Amino acid sequence: MSLASPPATPGLTGATARGILMMLLAVLGMTAMDAAAKELIGRYPTLQVVWARYIFQTLGVALWQARHLRRILRTAHPWLHVLRSLCQLGATMCFFASLRFVGLATATAIADMSPILITLGAALILRERIGPRRIAGVTVAFIGALIIIRPGSSVFSLAALLPLAAATCFAGYALITRYIGAREPVWTALIYATMIGSATTTALLPGVWQPIAWGDLPIFVLIGSLGVVAQVFMIRAYSLAEASVIAPFGQADLIFAAMLGLVFFGEFPDGWTIVGALVIAGAGLYVWHRETRAARAGQDG
Repeated sequence: MSLASPPATPGLTGATARGILMMLLAVLGMTAMDAAAKELIGRYPTLQVVWARYIFQTLGVALWQARHLRRILRTAHPWLHVLRSLCQLGATMCFFASLRFVGLATATAIADMSPILITLGAALILRERIGPRRIAGVTVAFIGALIIIRPGSSVFSLAALLPLAAATCFAGYALITRYIGAREPVWTALIYATMIGSATTTALLPGVWQPIAWGDLPIFVLIGSLGVVAQVFMIRAYSLAEASVIAPFGQADLIFAAMLGLVFFGEFPDGWTIVGALVIAGAGLYVWHRETRAARAGQDG
């Protein structure tokens, strides 16, 4: 294997290439965090695993930004941050809970409905215009979800709706983030999300707490650590490259989830799940393409 640098791709700058790499590392980190959560979900209450995700991430972010905490804690939208954080907490709770019942790749594929739901929510709530082609993309994505969930069939279970609920909560989180916009630093949103998530889960934890085995403690720490690292990679990715360039690489979570599910849990998605995942991914990429074109042209697609 040659170690020589490949010829430069026209239009792909070094910063953009690094941004794409950072995005892929962020997605891998998030998927690895989900895999670690799935490992613990079978032995501990869902709330306790979610608590670990938030408490260790809060500590990580606080240490990372210790010198700037006073500045990043200033906000003009405290209640929006509360609502936004609760949406993210709901997404995490629903997704982690689903891992007790469905495979990692299946849950990830259904949760990848979130970009489609964001587009739909932007039209219904933020009153953004949405053209017939993007409506078609949203419809196709829902068909993909139905292919995976297969209501009415022998493989259907209510637990398959949990990743869809997670996607809905995440869409709410993203819409509030879009509403707040660039008026506040990214770290402000991140520190409030982790703090409110930590406070909420800690308050509820005594009712479900189960002693942690020493052998499982590193996995609990790993969940929070991966969350911090993935967030840092994602922030770095968006600082290096345009969102319209790197966003499609978020679909790599389907590949990573299938690989980690197979290696660590012996799971492999069935044919219909693969078909449904491809339909959702294709619809998501199409909607992203139409939104990018509309933004550049200054008109709706």
